Amino acid sequence: MRDDCTDYRQLFLDDVPLMDMRAPVEFAKGAFPGAINLPLMNDQEREKVGTCFKQHGQAAAITLGHQLVHGRSKEVRLHAWTAFAKEHPQGYLYCFRGGLRSQIVQQWLKEYAGIEYPRVIGGYKAMRNFLIGTTLEAVQACDFVLIGGLTGTGKTDVLQELDNVLDLEGHANHRGSSFGKRATGQPAQINFENRLAVDILKKRARGIEQFVLEDEGRIVGSCAVPLELYQGMKHYPMVWLEDSFGNRVERILRDYVINLSSEFIAVHGLEAGPLLFADRLRQSLLNIRKRLGGERHQRLAELLQQALDVQLRTGEVDLHRAWIEGLLNEYYDPMYAYQREANKERIEFAGDRVEVREYLRARASRQRRPVSARG
Repeated sequence: MRDDCTDYRQLFLDDVPLMDMRAPVEFAKGAFPGAINLPLMNDQEREKVGTCFKQHGQAAAITLGHQLVHGRSKEVRLHAWTAFAKEHPQGYLYCFRGGLRSQIVQQWLKEYAGIEYPRVIGGYKAMRNFLIGTTLEAVQACDFVLIGGLTGTGKTDVLQELDNVLDLEGHANHRGSSFGKRATGQPAQINFENRLAVDILKKRARGIEQFVLEDEGRIVGSCAVPLELYQGMKHYPMVWLEDSFGNRVERILRDYVINLSSEFIAVHGLEAGPLLFADRLRQSLLNIRKRLGGERHQRLAELLQQALDVQLRTGEVDLHRAWIEGLLNEYYDPMYAYQREANKERIEFAGDRVEVREYLRARASRQRRPVSARG
């Protein structure tokens, strides 16, 4: 019999399989990477037991819980728990506080399947607090540098070439701009924060003490950057990525037209995918209508529609360059030029993709600590 666990750090570092006993509604609000939801009670059962607990106390609630989870429903759940335990003998189970629900499942697994399966003491709440503390500790202890640059310079491409990156857009499944929404949905806010914290934990365990971030606003799509980290981002030093106007147009065409269209087709199929992609681009432009102004929005929307009509009919994407060029010249470039001027005191280096990448690698090598020194 393995002991119940309080080593939250090692659980996340080792990607230990976790069986979450909370109700589906709890799991949907926030969960850990790789955790599987195999609840003791469904949402309706949990609500009834919760009401009973408030009105009549714990003993009555436990009695009701046993009445609700019995017979066929109990058998199905026991089968799922047993299968998980056998498939993941190194795993753990947990509930919200590591208390009654996880203890009941432990007891049933032992009685009906002969399996002694350990739980995480403190449960979801303790692990969640550990991850919140992980991010806060890193903000206080580590060095951070931002990558800034005009839209389309390839900041994400540079990030993918570095090993000390915290990819906020990747964790949020969103490209960050008004056009950044993906064909697949974004994680819940808590899931975003948990993924980011686990990423920080694993990188610090490898000796990384300096992190590179893309210069972002507080909100990445629907996900909010943790407040302490965002407050730091307003002051961290910055490197500025530069590229030609033509290259930027081609990169935006690749990311927001060619790749996004393929993404929608992969998710929604050849029939619905292209239409949903077209709707997404039109909506993205509409989202910034007020900032563009009515006349400018209408002009760019007409160019976008012409490009979409040709793309949907023939697959050709060349006409998209017209609205992309207009959007860069008339909207994004003036906005980012203002931001660069406002942040000029923080910019410690500027260059093209290769120069910025090599500068950041050299900067990181001066900061890295030996893995043996990790705490």
